[in-house]
Amino acid sequence: MHKVVKISKGLNINLKGAPAEEVTAIQTPKYYALMPADFTRVTPKVVVKPEDAVKAGDPLFVDKNIPELQFVSPVSGKVVAVNRGERRRVLSVVVESDGKFESVEFKAKDVLSLSADEVKADLLKAGLFAFMRQRPYDVIADPKDAPRAIYVSAFDSKPLAVNFELALKGNEEDFQTGLDALSRIAPVHLGICACQKSTALTVAKNVKTTIFKGPHPAGNVGVQINKTAPVNKGEVVWTIGAEEVIFIGRLFNKGKVDFTRTIAVAGSEVENPSYCKVALGAQLTNILAGRLIHKYENRVIDGNVLTGKKTAFDGFLGAFSTQVTVIPEIMDGDEMLGWAMPRFGMYSTSRSYFSWLCPKRKYAIDARIKGGERHMIMSNEYDKVFPMDIYPEYLLKAIITGNIDKMEQLGIYEVAPEDFALCEFVDSSKLELQRIVREGLDKLRAEMC
Repeated sequence: MHKVVKISKGLNINLKGAPAEEVTAIQTPKYYALMPADFTRVTPKVVVKPEDAVKAGDPLFVDKNIPELQFVSPVSGKVVAVNRGERRRVLSVVVESDGKFESVEFKAKDVLSLSADEVKADLLKAGLFAFMRQRPYDVIADPKDAPRAIYVSAFDSKPLAVNFELALKGNEEDFQTGLDALSRIAPVHLGICACQKSTALTVAKNVKTTIFKGPHPAGNVGVQINKTAPVNKGEVVWTIGAEEVIFIGRLFNKGKVDFTRTIAVAGSEVENPSYCKVALGAQLTNILAGRLIHKYENRVIDGNVLTGKKTAFDGFLGAFSTQVTVIPEIMDGDEMLGWAMPRFGMYSTSRSYFSWLCPKRKYAIDARIKGGERHMIMSNEYDKVFPMDIYPEYLLKAIITGNIDKMEQLGIYEVAPEDFALCEFVDSSKLELQRIVREGLDKLRAEMC
């Protein structure tokens, strides 16, 4: 029997525009981009130039500090641009697909016969190690480290997120092979939802499976680590997404790099929201073409509404993104009586409106902050939605004041910015909590490393 962990604190945000359980065919995107900003605290060194021919798996840039850590092309074709910003900072490397999806050839292998070093070497060569993140600091993992464990969350509890069981269909063998490969490096912990029934998850081999029940953020890997074996100072834990596990399985089963993933195209401003299959880094133009409701000015989000980033209609899918969300930028202008109206159709977590009487109602929420920043931290708001055994308000205060000793004592080694996304959503002070946590992690890493 698997261990069951019940999460009581949290919040499910019921948004309109949930994707239908079907995969819609789209015109294959022509352009793909890899953006160094997706890979936290990597210093990129570009190893290609425009007009270079590449295959899926050929490196586009490497980390200057760890040259063996490669970031590879998701498709075959030619490099058309290396976009740079201020001080020649690399923004993106763009590849024009030739439509053939040819891959660098690797040798299919029996992963259970390989050593940890051999698995790492293959993942580094194929560019798949770039999807491994580590706690503490929530940065791309260092291949020289020996992690205590590797955590995989097989469900996403964020608003309008992908149903991983749908993405898993047809990829069960690759998923198991990916888990087998990871198990050669360190013990693997697989977190699944109580509602998931796929045997590829419930009877997965070579892993320790834990079942989680409760609202978001139950699907966050940080919450799952905290509830099973918290990270202590001096320990290193690696994490990787469930779909990236499938990428690893394809490498060892088929001997090629295939970055095709199932993403959700969702949100209240999407007509007929559903799933589609694309390679990571795909340009969003073909994905969104003919699917937007142009009633309002839209905000296109690469990712989900809590942790995603604003992009454009012709932007690119992030390396770790499994959904594209479109919501209204502003639904209405000035409202009569403003906040004082006793409205039923406005979402609120504080029961300011009577909408709390309809807990199952779905809402179209726009991108407005609706208020200015206030320099105070409301502890009771955070505690209701933060399930980790950490005092969030005190940790945030320690980060703001730069008190490293307090940060360590209050559990900063366990957290990532996404763990504070719900706190940021309910915060009446409008503080950018995820940015604050990111800055705290960076400062701690600079101090300790």
